[in-house]
Amino acid sequence: MSKTYTRQELQDNREQIIKDHCSVAPRSAKKRTLTKKERKVLGIGKDCGTAKINHVRVSPSKVSVVVRNIMDKQVDEAIAILQYTPKAASPILIKLIEQASANAVNNNNLNREDLFVIDCQVGPGATLKRYRPRAKGAADRLLKRSSNIRLTVKEKIEEAN
Repeated sequence: MSKTYTRQELQDNREQIIKDHCSVAPRSAKKRTLTKKERKVLGIGKDCGTAKINHVRVSPSKVSVVVRNIMDKQVDEAIAILQYTPKAASPILIKLIEQASANAVNNNNLNREDLFVIDCQVGPGATLKRYRPRAKGAADRLLKRSSNIRLTVKEKIEEAN
């Protein structure tokens, strides 16, 4: 059982705890995860906006093709790209980007002009199984796949060099 940090300990060791939380560790050396209250005190997750949608009736492989076009693009540029992309996933991703940017602006007080699409995870959702009759009494299985999509937008701050 790992120790839960007090508010004072979190504020005193803020930099070290955030560094440990963001570091990459091998699976064999699993690190302690922070509780929701601890993440709130440290302000983790307040620099981005997320949105997700489940059970979209488009196959994950088809959504991934469209997602590759908008990664690391500014929000308005990504929406412009999607408006002229003739794929079934485009209108869904436009709504998702607008939701994520609205969450970032309203919940975290971020500037919409500085938001970039940082991460978009596409995974398989529920699969509907259907059958199509074939010759000689046989049947083929149809898999109607769906997707779960999670999109994250974040503010990019340009460093002065």
